[in-house]
Amino acid sequence: MATFVCGEGQPSLNGITSEPQTKILTDLPTELLEHILCCPVLKNVDICNVSCCCKRLHDVCHGRGKVWGHQYKRRWPRLQRFYRQNESCDWLREYKTRHRVGIQIQRTVESISKRFFTEVVLGDSFAEIESLGMPEHFCEDELLFILSSDKRKSLTLKYYAKKILYFLRQQNILRSLKTFLEQPADQQSSLEGKKYRLYCNPLADVTLDSISSQLDEITEKVKKMLRIKNPSHPSLRIAQGEKFVVEDFELQRQVLGAVNSVLYEQLQYKGNEFDYYNPLNSYIHQVLLRRTGIPISLSVLYMTLARKLCVQLEPVNFPNHFLLRWCQKPRGSEDIYDFVYIDAFGKGKQLTAKECEYLIGHQVTADYYSAISTTEVLLRMVGNLLNIGKRGEGNEKSYQLLRDSLDLYLTIHPDNVQYLLLQARLYFHLGIWPEKVLDILQHIQALDPSQHGAVGYLVQHTLEHIQQKKHPVTPEVKKRSAPEHLRVQYSVGLIMKHKRSGYNCVIYGWDPKCTMSQEWITTMRVNQLSSGASQPFYNVLVQDGTCRYAAQENLEPHSDPLEIGHQEVGRYFSEFADTHYVANEELQTRYPEDMDETLGTVQELYHSLTPGSGNREQVPAMDQNSHQTMNM
Repeated sequence: MATFVCGEGQPSLNGITSEPQTKILTDLPTELLEHILCCPVLKNVDICNVSCCCKRLHDVCHGRGKVWGHQYKRRWPRLQRFYRQNESCDWLREYKTRHRVGIQIQRTVESISKRFFTEVVLGDSFAEIESLGMPEHFCEDELLFILSSDKRKSLTLKYYAKKILYFLRQQNILRSLKTFLEQPADQQSSLEGKKYRLYCNPLADVTLDSISSQLDEITEKVKKMLRIKNPSHPSLRIAQGEKFVVEDFELQRQVLGAVNSVLYEQLQYKGNEFDYYNPLNSYIHQVLLRRTGIPISLSVLYMTLARKLCVQLEPVNFPNHFLLRWCQKPRGSEDIYDFVYIDAFGKGKQLTAKECEYLIGHQVTADYYSAISTTEVLLRMVGNLLNIGKRGEGNEKSYQLLRDSLDLYLTIHPDNVQYLLLQARLYFHLGIWPEKVLDILQHIQALDPSQHGAVGYLVQHTLEHIQQKKHPVTPEVKKRSAPEHLRVQYSVGLIMKHKRSGYNCVIYGWDPKCTMSQEWITTMRVNQLSSGASQPFYNVLVQDGTCRYAAQENLEPHSDPLEIGHQEVGRYFSEFADTHYVANEELQTRYPEDMDETLGTVQELYHSLTPGSGNREQVPAMDQNSHQTMNM
């Protein structure tokens, strides 16, 4: 077989010099050369080397050609959706840009992990990612690449990559929302408005197109049902995108009957009465997935389906129970008794104005039966999430929901003094973004001078916080060899089990004795423990997502170590090593001797479980008079 080479006197691809009888590679047709150079085994470096061999191959590997397009699409398949099919593009330039973005994002994430490790809640300094001047979809793709790597490795890098992705998607949603709010009211879609609540759940892999596709599927089911009842119904003949309204009340009734039949009988959608305050009830993609929701989310779904079938329903901001109204008189009537009210939460039940009052147990004025705009619907949706955040348990998850919903609400209604003050207090409480707190307080003072007392208090203490940040306290370094730490038996990274509560956890910090206040010690009944508050206490991340402070006598090494599914694991650990977590660089600076201790404890534990090594120490029985608490 002849050897293909690049040209006379040129080295071949396999390193063999050319001979007169050798077939010249460059004599092949361009299409065949492109096919060869798109071989999966060839990498970008190989293509660069080939293109340097001669002018012929350089021309075949030009930036807009098939070869670099193949390299780009194979390396970053998620980015294909940003390009039209058969689009002429400088793929080499795109490849270089994406590669450069990847390097920059990696460096930025690594630097952020070191700078923000000591902060309890991250601020908004991720804005520096936006200042890189890189294409947004390239930045997001690199962050997703980091998150999709080996799930047990690079945990700290993933932790901060997730935080940055969260921020970038939120910023994109806010920009889109501001554009949406600038549109005339009659051009605003309730479905699109509902999309913006994803600001509070930005990592959800969902788009408006995917939501619309699911709604189209439900609409087709409704049409099928409607076709059985009335094959000649005008809603069945309407082309997609055509604007038409069915005027005949009986024909409208047939549509609503078909919607009820499909939505509540066939697909089994229902109101979530048992877990009403779950935020998932408010996200449209979760409502479609779980087929449960609250009155407002089910009403938007119901109204969207009806409008797709040419029946106009209007949203009603009824107190404590969102409704839809269906006019029974010629358009333009505002008499509340000219409408039928639809309870989407109650399986599409149709109510009179008087029956609506039975839902909430008291009378209301006629104003509450009025139709509202899409922006007002969105405000009520966000208000629901805000109230759920307020009802939270004061953990990071509820604080995050409260932060996000406040940001969203104030984007729509920026001069609401009540929520501006709540936002300032929240940021102050969490100790984050003090400069933003001062801006909010200044805005409140301009809007409502009567808030001077609350504003003055927060301004004073925020300025003190800013001064403290200029002189940060160096974190304490804890060495197990120090005399005051000799009673500490366990080290960071160990997978533990609570003897009394039974939960699984990982240690991320410890104290030689309890450092909580006397009030906490009394409330948690720490003095009922055999060693009281003078024994070592451990900071642990628990499998259920909580962070707790546990006494040493209540913990034991887990006999079958497992990964701990806690959102903060990556903040402290770089990887899971089958039997324990490996502390990241930042945590090791605080506990420099703990890694050797962790390995030693793990080895001792497994040695004690091997045959012939003796029985493992039995766990003491729980004292029936002791008080089992969340944190001990």
